[in-house]
Amino acid sequence: MTKSLTVQYDRVMYLLEDTPANRKLIHRYIDVWEYPDGRIEVRANGTALPCVPYDRLAAIDQGAVIEHKRLGHALQVAQALQAQRDNRRASGSPSRTNRGEAVQPDQRKSGTKKQREFTQADVDGVIVQLAQRNQPKQPRKPGRRSAGSV
Repeated sequence: MTKSLTVQYDRVMYLLEDTPANRKLIHRYIDVWEYPDGRIEVRANGTALPCVPYDRLAAIDQGAVIEHKRLGHALQVAQALQAQRDNRRASGSPSRTNRGEAVQPDQRKSGTKKQREFTQADVDGVIVQLAQRNQPKQPRKPGRRSAGSV
């Protein structure tokens, strides 16, 4: 456990309550139990510790993009980058198959990158793609009409 009372397991950070008992566990090894139904429990000395999970692979949903008028474009960029991100969990835990999730492949999908592999060029490329897609088409000026027969 870290000094800030956090435990990381399978790309999820668990924040423990700030209690004197938990402070004694700083820099100690903590057990993480993963049950077949998908429940995850952080334990120390045989007792479960109450904690709050923060998923580091969070995703932006389409409703948030539509709801925020001023942040909509920035959220679209984040959503496009998340689509290119490798979202595999660190451990290939078989217990997730009991929740109906498929077993994750060992190799990542082609065209995806780890979170730390993204560069400024990737962000700039997504911004240009979204700008070209959202650019309104110029209305054409009507051509000259001939004064031909009616």
